[in-house]
Amino acid sequence: MRSALAVLTLVLTSTTALAASPDDILAANRAATGAVNGKAAVVMQFSFAGNGLSGTAGGTSDLSDGRFEQDFDIGPQKGANGFDGTHVWNKDNAGIVTLQEAADTIPLAINNAYRNANLWWRPDHGGAAITLDPQKTDGGSTYDVLTVVPKGGKPFDAWFDARSHLLVRLYEAQANVMTITTLANYKPFDGVQEPVDTTVSTGDAKYDQHLTLTKVTFLPKSDAAVYAPPPSAAADFAIGGGAHSVTLPFDLISNHIYAHVLINGKGPYVFVFDTGGVNILTPELAKELGLKTEGHMEGRGAGEATMDFGFTHVDKIELGAAAIDNQSFAVFPLDSLYVSDGQHMPGMVGYETFRRFITRIDYGNRTVTLIDPKYFDPKESGAPVHIAFNGNSVIVEGSYAGIPGKFQIDTGSRSSLTLDAPFVAANHLDAAKGVDAVEGWGVGGPSRSHVVRGDALKVGDAISVAHPVVGMATDKKGSFADPTISGNIGGGVLKRYVVTFDYANNTMYVKPTTGPVTDLDTYDRAGSWFNIEGDDFKVIDVTKGGPADQAGLKPGDLIAAIDGTPAKDLHLYAVRLRLRDDAPGTVVDFRLKDGRDLKVTLRDQI
Repeated sequence: MRSALAVLTLVLTSTTALAASPDDILAANRAATGAVNGKAAVVMQFSFAGNGLSGTAGGTSDLSDGRFEQDFDIGPQKGANGFDGTHVWNKDNAGIVTLQEAADTIPLAINNAYRNANLWWRPDHGGAAITLDPQKTDGGSTYDVLTVVPKGGKPFDAWFDARSHLLVRLYEAQANVMTITTLANYKPFDGVQEPVDTTVSTGDAKYDQHLTLTKVTFLPKSDAAVYAPPPSAAADFAIGGGAHSVTLPFDLISNHIYAHVLINGKGPYVFVFDTGGVNILTPELAKELGLKTEGHMEGRGAGEATMDFGFTHVDKIELGAAAIDNQSFAVFPLDSLYVSDGQHMPGMVGYETFRRFITRIDYGNRTVTLIDPKYFDPKESGAPVHIAFNGNSVIVEGSYAGIPGKFQIDTGSRSSLTLDAPFVAANHLDAAKGVDAVEGWGVGGPSRSHVVRGDALKVGDAISVAHPVVGMATDKKGSFADPTISGNIGGGVLKRYVVTFDYANNTMYVKPTTGPVTDLDTYDRAGSWFNIEGDDFKVIDVTKGGPADQAGLKPGDLIAAIDGTPAKDLHLYAVRLRLRDDAPGTVVDFRLKDGRDLKVTLRDQI
């Protein structure tokens, strides 16, 4: 269960004194917590409240090495996850189990196991590197602080109350989000002090999650089978008429895949298909379908802002003759992206659908084929690539400019390749000649990058692109600020191929499309980003020194017509396509709402 908690307002001061040593602090903590001698495992049960939801959670932990299993039943969400010492796994509502191997999933599991077993009490600290930090004061209390890096894990800070010596606070980065866990109201259970109240925060009290300990049972033996990935099974999907597969046509708009979907027998609705996303309905469509929405979670994506989302239950989703029953859908204001694409998005088909079928996306023929896994033959599917999962995201190993990296495969991205800001900084890539601009628009608003004509992108023997358009992200928050991922491979690269996803076997197959690929390796020749606003296009960003800037276009300007055609009669995607692909030297007339006429002469910027 991924926890997200409330922000704490901290007034911290460092004192000049240091506690005697990490060993002193940990010895005091062990004495205060109580002995676990003769106890092999512990089962804990909690009540849960947060994000507008309530329910139960719990699980078992091994007290010698920290292996764990956790289950939860919260609102419309039910599932489990665990770590057997090697494999991290999760189980969805229907019982489908997926191994989690990418990004920081394994290091975070190692951290959890380390704390579960209190490995820091051992003479060698369980192989961890532990650093003593200056004491901190907050609200009149003093805390001894240790920075801990378990072997194979990642750094976290542990705060111990200097009087009680109990662990009361943890600071741990999950991807690029700092998670703060507060532990309070300790009580003895079979001689061991355990915190009754746990609160987890990611920076906004609105999203606090609270766990209240209701029962603790210590076990004399630990069963390895409890922590191992359980069998994966789901009988909630099928292809009608005895067919082995179903093929759907799609439209490619801004490199996004749009196809028809039925929800509870109603529609069809045009949904976007996104390997990096989850199954989504907009609040408007959920209301139209009479579906109840529960909860308010914090949604993150491209751009630096966040948005609320909830959950609802869908009886049936149909994609041609393929159907999936009894699904949990996120309810999210996805259609807010209409202003940046000019294409309505009432919903999304994501991981949950791709996980059940073999999914083949043929960009050349504009088709998506869903194949019953029992009848899939990979012989003609192309070069295989191992894929790993970070939640619902598909991650592959590859390289950029010869630098090894881990890249998300994202059919929901319009771009070719976006490198995450920490990867760019760590490898000093931002010195490449290019332009600084808004390169995309996501759920968090504008996403800014230093855009260049890039070096070689390679993914095994499957994907090789010599000089893609590359956005070197400059966002400080959002998905492109994630230090655990190197970058995002989007539709601008993927449309060169037929891509087949076999999620169950952690494999993606790639083979080149036949025939020419349109709108390839080009970048905006106008130097501006604008969105739809009413009947006009509103200028959001103008590249300094670019053609639009030189013509006098400014952020905030409203474009009423382009080359004499009213903006309301133009498709935003078609305008962007033209500004990328029309020849350098082409003059485009922008009529602004204030009556000015600006002539923008297109030219290559990178």
